[in-house]
Amino acid sequence: MLKKLLATLAVAAVCFGPATVLLSVAVLANPAVAACAPGSLIVGPIPDSLTATTKNGETVTLNRQQLTHAATIITVGSQTDGVGRPGVVIALMAALTESHLRMLTNTGTYPESAEYPNDGDASDHDSLGLFQMRPQAGWGTVSELMDPNYQARAFYGGPAGPNYPSPRGLLDIPGWQQLDPGEAAQAVEVSAYPDRYQNYQPVAEAILTALTRPAPSGGGNRGEVVVPETTRVVFPLPEGTWVRTSPFGWRIDPVTFEGAFHSGSDYGAADGTPIYAAADGIVTHAGYTGSWGGLIIIEHTVGGERIASYYAHMWEHGIYVTEGMTVTAGQHIGDVGSSGKSTGPHLHLEIRPGGEGQPAIDADQWLTDQGAEGITGGTTSRASCTLTGGGR
Repeated sequence: MLKKLLATLAVAAVCFGPATVLLSVAVLANPAVAACAPGSLIVGPIPDSLTATTKNGETVTLNRQQLTHAATIITVGSQTDGVGRPGVVIALMAALTESHLRMLTNTGTYPESAEYPNDGDASDHDSLGLFQMRPQAGWGTVSELMDPNYQARAFYGGPAGPNYPSPRGLLDIPGWQQLDPGEAAQAVEVSAYPDRYQNYQPVAEAILTALTRPAPSGGGNRGEVVVPETTRVVFPLPEGTWVRTSPFGWRIDPVTFEGAFHSGSDYGAADGTPIYAAADGIVTHAGYTGSWGGLIIIEHTVGGERIASYYAHMWEHGIYVTEGMTVTAGQHIGDVGSSGKSTGPHLHLEIRPGGEGQPAIDADQWLTDQGAEGITGGTTSRASCTLTGGGR
C-alpha cells in the first residue's frame, strides 16, 4: 500500500530548487523535477581508506575520517542550489589542499577550538577547519567554523549560505562554472599559492566516484541501501518551541478514550514550527498516510546500528523532502501540523532500531541517551523540494 501511495505522490512532486531527490517516475513526467535530481551525488558506504594520485604524480591515501568529511562536503553540495557535481569537485579540491580533509584547530590563536571534535592542530594565521576559514575575515565564529557542515555551506555560499554576501562562496563568484576548477577554488580561498589547487583535481574526482553511487531507478530492496554513520544527533524541534505532551507507552487514547499503546513521543508545538532530521540519513517515505497524517520516515546509522525515525502529523504542504533524498542532521524537513489522527498541532516522533517497520522504543529516552544537540530556530536551511497539496 505504501509503495502505491509513494508512486502516486512522486508523480505529483514539484521542485522548487535542487536537492538530493530520487523521483524516477516524476523525472520522466516533469522536466522541472529533473533539475532537482542529484544524479550520482548520493553518498553510499564510506570505505576505510582510499588511495589516489595527484596531478603531479604523488600518491595520497585518505582514511575513513577524512572520507567522512568528504561525504559531508558532497552531501551539502547535493542539497545546495546550483552546485552540482562540478561545484562539489571544486570544494573537495579546496579542502584537500587547505587541510588534507581534516578538521583542524588553531590553538595558538583560538585555544577554545580544541574543545570541539577535531583531527589535529594547525597554525596558519587564525585559520580553522576543513577549508581553513578565518573568523577575522568574517567566515564565522570559532564554534561555527569547527562544524564541518557549516564550513561546507559557507564554502558553497550563495543566498542560502551563512556568510552571504561576504566573504564570497563559490556560488557568489560570477561565471565560476567557466573557470578552471583550480581557479574557482582560488577565487573562494584567495590563497597566496593560487596554483596548488589544480594538483588535487584527480584526487577529488576519485573521492567523488568512490563515495557516491548511481541514483536507484525505483523499487528494489530498501534493506540493501547502505546509510553512512551519522555525524551527530539533534533534537527535532527548535529550542524553546515545544512541550512534552504524551510520552511513549500505555495511555488513554485522546480520540477513542480507550486504553492504547502509544508508540511515539509527542511534542506540542505551534502549527508551522520547523521539524529537523534527528540524524544524517536517507528518506524512505514522505507523504500523507492515514492516521499518521503527513509522515516522513528517515533511515539512519547511529553507533553502527540501523535506526529509523518517524515524524508524523504534518500537513501535506508542510513536507519538504521526498523519498530517496539524503538529509543531514538538523536539516529542516517539514513543519509541525495536525493532520491524521491528531487533536492539535504537535510532532509525533518514533525511533525504531533495526529500521523501518521494526518495533519502536522510547524516542524521548533515545534522544537523551544519544546526547541530542539542541538547535536554535532559524539556523538551518529548509529542504528545497516539496509535495503539492493543501492541509488537512
